[in-house]
Parts: sequence; structure tokens; C-alpha cells
Amino acid sequence: MSLPAERMSRVDTAWLRMDNDVNLMMIVGVWMLQPGITHAALCERIADKLLKYDRFRQRVVQDAVGASWVEDEHFDIERHVVREVLEPRPGQSMREALQERVGELATLPFDPRHPLWQYHLIEHYDGGSAMIARVHHCIGDGIALISVVMSITDGGSEPPQRREREKPDEAHEEDWLSEAVLKPLSDITIKAIGMYGSGVAKSMEMLSHPQQPLLGSLDVARVGYQVVNDVGALLLMPDDSPTALKGHPVGKKIVAWSEPMPLDRVKTIGKGLGCSINDVLLACVAGAIGAYLRETGEDPTGKEIRAMVPVNLRPLEEAWKLGNRFGLAPLVLPIGIDNPIERVYAVRRRMSELKGSYQPLLAFAVLAVAGLMIKPVQDALLGVFAKKSTAVMTNVPGPAKALQLCGSTIRQQMFWVPASGEIGVGVSILTYDGGVQFGLITDAQLCPQPQKIIDRFEPEFEKLLLLTLMLPWA
Repeated sequence: MSLPAERMSRVDTAWLRMDNDVNLMMIVGVWMLQPGITHAALCERIADKLLKYDRFRQRVVQDAVGASWVEDEHFDIERHVVREVLEPRPGQSMREALQERVGELATLPFDPRHPLWQYHLIEHYDGGSAMIARVHHCIGDGIALISVVMSITDGGSEPPQRREREKPDEAHEEDWLSEAVLKPLSDITIKAIGMYGSGVAKSMEMLSHPQQPLLGSLDVARVGYQVVNDVGALLLMPDDSPTALKGHPVGKKIVAWSEPMPLDRVKTIGKGLGCSINDVLLACVAGAIGAYLRETGEDPTGKEIRAMVPVNLRPLEEAWKLGNRFGLAPLVLPIGIDNPIERVYAVRRRMSELKGSYQPLLAFAVLAVAGLMIKPVQDALLGVFAKKSTAVMTNVPGPAKALQLCGSTIRQQMFWVPASGEIGVGVSILTYDGGVQFGLITDAQLCPQPQKIIDRFEPEFEKLLLLTLMLPWA
């Protein structure tokens, strides 16, 4: 007797099929714990907390038109919570050995016969333990997975009790957009798009069926004009400036991360310059990349690179539902501006241009449509994003206070998002316990030493802080 199957949503199917020879669609994270924890304790905690979410007990079964979620009859917790031992090479530090192992695991495919996730526990690391988490993107996006993974911490919340759905998951997928989930983008909710009668709106109707009353004709015209502009902007975006960071990856991954910097100091700069924390952090990213290119003999003057930035498209309180509910916004990073103050204002201007834009939603629509296509067509459709971008970047606010796991303190954490197509650079910014950290995952062909970029973040930040304090109004 066959097990009951639940159809995978179109967008999640797109992420499932996006794996290629050089980029696996895998979200990877690292937690460092003090003191250490045991493999048995971690297995017990994950079995008690994480397995309450269906997706972590289900395997993926693909067919000609998509994929389904099916319960894994042969589920074994020890297949998914793996004990590892780090053995540094001569001259290699434990941190370097951990970074190397994370890079290796980022290129290791999951066994398709079982659920697409694993935890790797290094019981003895730097006086405590280290844990590497790997989850396929088809299970959920970064915001959703961070919310769910945090549930395994001491006192972590459990998923809400759910009523039986009247319709399969396709119906659930259609419902979420009908709520006011575009608040991060603008005050005009998605119901405006639902009534616009041509172009992308017709594709969007496959994704959402708003139940709310129609807006007035003036709002319709305004939204329609914005949608048409944004479609054109997505299609006509110029290619990135050529740099050493853009090219043909080989599929070998290298990761690096910084030590935490005090978040209060970032807020000080933002307040002094009248900019957001994001503006400051992204300006530091642009400055670090520009400085790295100069150090390698490449002149970035006048150059800009584009990073695809995920934009959350759902209420945070619904993150436990998993799945992918985000769009992609193209953010231009002014790597060629050497003056830190000028660079911050350039970033702020770029961020302001994105506000009120439907480009993230349209990118979600492209992903949804891609999930309906055969893989060659999907690859061609999604190749548009890769051709226009050098990097993917994500900025996730973590807990303000340190968390505990099995009685131990999570003293540091970092994560990396996957890059699609032939993009070879992933940038992560994470705030946690009053600090902010930067992480990089790069292809060895395009950026063999990402730690050199990481090491430039703090000097760029210090330059910006010094100049801000020297301003007459500071």
C-alpha cells in the first residue's frame, strides 16, 4: 500500500530542481557551543522538537510534473544527526579545519531516498562543541528555517496545532499571498496586483486569489504602472561590471566568517549619518569587496556589482509553515567608491529605489512559473538572475540574547545561503547576542581566499566610524 503523498508547491519545486554541478541549493549553518554537548543529547532534542515538523520526516519523490512529500518509512535519526571528528592538518588551526569541513559539506548532495537535511556534530571543538546544519532549500527559505531550527534550543517554541486542510498544498500556496504580506515592501497590499488585468498579474493569479474588495481605479493605475516598470527593469537590467568574482565556478566551496562586532557601534554610525543599520552594513560589504579587489591587482574604480537580496514575503509568525515565501531584490553595491561616507549614501539611495518596488514579488512569480517547467527551460529562465548578478546576499536578525542548547550556550553562529546558476559568491550578515557577523561562501575558482574579504570588513567599519565621529554634527 502506497503512503499518502502531499504535492510540493511550485516555488519549492523550482528550488528542488535548481541543483547543478557547481551549486547545490543547500542552506548551511554553524553553531559553536560552550560547554560541549553529546551526540545522544542532540539526537534526543531533535527527535523531540524538529521531527514535529512534517518536512523533516518526509522524503521527496519526483515525477514528470513536479514532486511530492512522502513519509520516510525507513527514517533513522542517526542517519540525520551524524557524529564527526575534526582532524586538522599540520599547521592548520581547528577553526580552519572547521571552515574546510563546512565547505566540503556544502557540496555534498543529500541522499534522495531520505529527508533532505542533516546535522553534523563535532563533540570536541575549541573547549566545547561545533554543529554544522545542512537543509535543502526546497524545505524552506532562510527566515523559515532559522525560525524552525531555533525551536530545538532550550525553551524553543513548538509548531502551532494545525487544522486539517480542506484542500491539498496547492490551495495552501494560493492563500498566503491574499494576506497583507507585502508590508516589508509597501503599504499597497497584494490585492492591488490581483486586480490588474494584464502582464505579470495574470501569472500572479496562479499564485494568489485575493478575497478582499478591489481598490479604487487610481490605486489600480498606480500599481499597474509600477508592475510594468518593474517587469521592464528585471528584463533590461545591465550585466554586472566584470570582476574576478564573476565567471565560471568549479563547484569547490570555501567558507569564512568574522568575529562579532558590537551592534551598538553600527547603530551609532547609522544615527550619525541618518542611515539605517542595513545601509551601514551593506556599505561595509561593498568597501571590503572593493578593497579585496584592489589588493589582488584589480582596479574597481567606477565599478558596481549586483547582489540578489532575499525579501521576506510572509508574516514572521507564519515562518513555522516552512516552504519558500520570499522574493529577490537586485541591490547594486558600489564597490568602486573608495570614500566610506559617500559609499554609505550611495547604498542608501539604492535601497530607497527598491522601496515600493514589486521586483521581489515578480521574482517570486518567476520562480513559481519556473517550477512548472521542465528543467532545461527552468534553467534558462532562472539564468536571467545569474547573468545579472555577482552574489547573493542575506541579512537576518537573530536573537538579541544568547540561546542555550541542551544546557550549553550557543556562543556564536553563522549561516550561508546557496547561489543559483553560476553565481559564485554568497554573503551573509547575522546579528546575534548584541553583535553582528559577516560570513562568505565562495567558489574556489572565483575567490580562493574569502577570509581576505572578511578581514577587510572591520577596517572598513572602523574607517566609517572614525569619519562619522569627525563630522561637525556628530
